[in-house]
Amino acid sequence: MLSMKAKYLDVNDDPSQDLLSSRSDYPGVIGHGIDIVETKGVQKLIAQLSESPEMGCFTANERNVCELDAKRIEYFAGRLAAKQAVFKALNKALLNENASWLDIEIKRLSTGEPSVVLHDNFLKIAMDLGVTKWLLSISHESSYAAASAIALGRCSQKS
Repeated sequence: MLSMKAKYLDVNDDPSQDLLSSRSDYPGVIGHGIDIVETKGVQKLIAQLSESPEMGCFTANERNVCELDAKRIEYFAGRLAAKQAVFKALNKALLNENASWLDIEIKRLSTGEPSVVLHDNFLKIAMDLGVTKWLLSISHESSYAAASAIALGRCSQKS
């Protein structure tokens, strides 16, 4: 059995906390969203949409990345879960906004790491909230896809 001493879990024992508390402005979490999507549901959604199945949810760049193979549905399920996680991370600001799923784009960096690119309404909201960076993780397998999105930015803290 693995055991950990409580002092390793206590944030007060972390000397970096003293550095953060002495600054008036530091990077912090603005929002966090997590989502899980069943791939069968995404497959049904794509089948129900007529002309171009992915047009309502996925940008041209997102559609061009995925080859037409067995992993196609898993790919789109992962992207949809990521978009929903980003939406949830900004949720408080989006309650009265009319934004499109196309305003959230999930790209893959040359390292293979997923990244968030925002457009129009989502970009404005993120800028208004002070979001400067996204941490995004996507995982998928044949039945489910999951994603976690963390919006980071400058958080004011009174000394």
